[in-house]
Amino acid sequence: MPPKGKKKGENEDLGHMRAARFGRVKNTLSMGFVGLPNVGKSSLTNLLAGAAHAEAANYPFCTIDPNVVQCIVPDKNFKYLADCWKPPSVVPAALKVTDIAGLIKGASEGAGLGNAFLSHIAAVDGIFHLVRAFDSDEVIHVDDSVDPIRDLETITGELCAKDRETLEKITDREKEKVRKEKGLSRSSEPPLSDTFVEAFGKCNKLIESNTPIQTHEDFSAGEVDLIKDWGLITTKPQIYVINLSKKNFIRKGSKWLPKIAEWIKTHGGGQIIPVSCEFEQELFDLKDDPAAQKAHLEECSEQAKAAGLKGPQADVRSMVPRLIRAGRTSLCLQSYYTAGPKEVRAWTIMKGTLAPQAAGIIHTDFERGFIKAEVCAFDDFKQFHAGQPSMVKVKAEGKYRQEGKQYVMQDGDIVVFMHNVTTGKKK
Repeated sequence: MPPKGKKKGENEDLGHMRAARFGRVKNTLSMGFVGLPNVGKSSLTNLLAGAAHAEAANYPFCTIDPNVVQCIVPDKNFKYLADCWKPPSVVPAALKVTDIAGLIKGASEGAGLGNAFLSHIAAVDGIFHLVRAFDSDEVIHVDDSVDPIRDLETITGELCAKDRETLEKITDREKEKVRKEKGLSRSSEPPLSDTFVEAFGKCNKLIESNTPIQTHEDFSAGEVDLIKDWGLITTKPQIYVINLSKKNFIRKGSKWLPKIAEWIKTHGGGQIIPVSCEFEQELFDLKDDPAAQKAHLEECSEQAKAAGLKGPQADVRSMVPRLIRAGRTSLCLQSYYTAGPKEVRAWTIMKGTLAPQAAGIIHTDFERGFIKAEVCAFDDFKQFHAGQPSMVKVKAEGKYRQEGKQYVMQDGDIVVFMHNVTTGKKK
């Protein structure tokens, strides 16, 4: 049970902030699919890239290169604003996702694509850990049989092995740093700070137990600051994505799901999202025929009911939107909106961003010459704008406010930034 006085959403936010605390502070963070070969990484990456959300109908889907894609973030609030203003330019938020080459056992020692695989993981900020839990004679498993627990052990073992190798160099690096700072000789044994010793010990214990470092809660702020600079792969936020057969996805059951959930629980915990590439591909192939898509979903829901599911449990829908939102949330990213007759745009910022820095995402001059932000919460706009594409009614209700430099931006804020940058006078 959550603590009294805190809402469920607040606790979820704290969990995501904890998972992303070792990451880079940027607005252009990315997720990467990690897994063994032939588990569905490329298929799911392509499905994420091609997901034709209604709010992004006019947005040119962009493939950066063969294995990096931009996924439009599903956002009903953004769609509402776009439908209200109907501007010629509509720019939704996007999440960058990388399809990282499949690894095999021994990758940390250079087997298979080894080092290339691990360098690609180092380049992303969060991980979609994709695990195969479906049987297929057409899709050969790299280990000749389907066993998600073995695959989880393999992937996590390789990531931890790489971090173990990195940790072995950390102590020597820290000692050399202390020697230089204190002017000690190379042969001397320099004193290491208590914070370093504690942080190193905790990380080493987690790695030795094949547990991702980011799952551990008991790190002090000082320890987090140290660990950030160590370049450890398992400090990245991680979402477990389980690729099921269409049949098991529809009936929301598989002999592997309880075992997978138990394994993840004993390895630090984490978010689990069941998907089915088979189901998603069939649905995507009908994208040009909405009526056929709807009929297909209804047919799948009937199959779910026949399997004994009732009420909302019998609803069958695409998991692509949830995957994109979950990836973005794990990176602690959120949106604010600018809306007007010429353009409605969603701007990506990190949770906790102050108004001047948020303004700087639009243009550096906005941050440099920041005066104030005129802000309206989306829910207030929706309640009071009376169908008008303007803030007139919202202002009349006292829901349009002015905020200064210390204002912490909230997800869904609709904003106009006031700024003034004067050029220096010529002498």
